[in-house]
Amino acid sequence: MKNLMTWFPVIGVGLLLAIFAIALLRPSEGGGDPILGQRVSDLNLPLEPVSFAETGYEPNSIEGPYLLNVWASWCPPCRVEHPYFEALAAQGVPIYGVLYKDEESDAARFLNQLGDPFAGLAADPEGRAGFELGVTGPPETFIVDGEGVIRARWRGAVTDIVWIQRFAEPWAEAGGQPISWTDAQ
Repeated sequence: MKNLMTWFPVIGVGLLLAIFAIALLRPSEGGGDPILGQRVSDLNLPLEPVSFAETGYEPNSIEGPYLLNVWASWCPPCRVEHPYFEALAAQGVPIYGVLYKDEESDAARFLNQLGDPFAGLAADPEGRAGFELGVTGPPETFIVDGEGVIRARWRGAVTDIVWIQRFAEPWAEAGGQPISWTDAQ
């Protein structure tokens, strides 16, 4: 009886670990990310205009596929991905930005220093729109097709490798033009 009591906690922890492993490794039903397949216009995105931007972000007024990038000037990975967005914008990819929990003056300084790849900007000062999109923190980028449906998402900095491995196919399926990273660099 004493031996059984000694091994009981070990067996219990092992059983819990096995249950967690099975839950994490089994394929999820429904394709995983719940935001995929949703229309951006159906989400409640309480966005505010950005005072220094010439154009805002109005999902219903955008024709064709585009990228939606949630970013902030205080976000180091946002600096990493910025040259790639500049290259994508130079190839004609429309990129709309959502300024996430950031000061407009800091964002303006960031874009003045590094360039502005955005076709339009909106602000999400309290992170409520980010919550609706399921954002865990910047940067996060979404591919939105010509019907306004979210087709892909990437949490983290977009780079040429991320584009090739994760975004090229959904971008093409959304009707986007081919991207050449050799011409962009």
